[in-house]
Amino acid sequence: MTGGGLDALVIGGGPAGLTAALYLARFRRRFAVIDAGESRAAYIPESHNIPFFGEGIPGGAILARIRANACRYGVSPLAATVTSLTCDGEGWAAELRMPDGGQRRMAARRVLLATGSRDIEPCLPDLPDAVRRGLVRYCPICDGFESREQRIAVIGLGARGLAEAAFIARTYSDDVSLLSLGQRLRLTADELALARRHRIRLVEEAVTGLDVRGGRIAALRTGGGAELRFDLLYSALGLHYRTALAAGLGARCDDAGALIVNEHGMTSVPGLYAAGDIVRGLDQIVVGMGHAAIAATHIHNHCELPLDGMARS
Repeated sequence: MTGGGLDALVIGGGPAGLTAALYLARFRRRFAVIDAGESRAAYIPESHNIPFFGEGIPGGAILARIRANACRYGVSPLAATVTSLTCDGEGWAAELRMPDGGQRRMAARRVLLATGSRDIEPCLPDLPDAVRRGLVRYCPICDGFESREQRIAVIGLGARGLAEAAFIARTYSDDVSLLSLGQRLRLTADELALARRHRIRLVEEAVTGLDVRGGRIAALRTGGGAELRFDLLYSALGLHYRTALAAGLGARCDDAGALIVNEHGMTSVPGLYAAGDIVRGLDQIVVGMGHAAIAATHIHNHCELPLDGMARS
């Protein structure tokens, strides 16, 4: 579904973007899906908290299934990267960079951003992209239950890392450590008390070496000669939100960089919607799919209205 005069342009081909596409297709709207192929969902080792996949399902399989479902309605994502997005008050124009380096322009009445986020990778010696390779995990909400009663380490630098370590300690394991990989842990007195209450070990020593066995990190060696062994490592270093397109248009973001949307999924820019990890809130697939369903339905119901007649909040 490509071409001029589209009702909507969906930017992002992960679970949120493809859910929006499914709804728009069933609403019989003319739209296009632009997919840069960078869905964070692809790196989920296995999720057990999606209700209709109780046996667990890897992120790659989630994407394959939702793509196949959307394909039944003629949805064929276009492989490209949106480099700029502009609005003239009546509609939107997007400039695309194609995989072969070519350029393309597309116009639409509404835009839904589902560009998501990427994890900030921990700096481990000789091990780039540890999260993407599945050696370090990033979502105890997705798979923490399967890790209960194991030795777990969380990589983090301050309140965010401690919050995740405390979540794991009070929910799944009584053997939890917080690693700062050689940086000073920036914790207040109250936060240090929280760590003591949950018996969370604080390790500020730098990691100078590691052992990888059987597809996982088996041990970490510190500069002081200690060897740390864990069954599972989680990264809590935060996210980089892919909000550049929206921020360039003046869309409101929170302090972390996630987009703020109203109850219909619309940003502070009329006609510009957002769904999934790019939106402030709980970063979960089922939540992002809910965002997308709401936004796509609002787009369908208001597509013929002028942009300047839409509420900004």
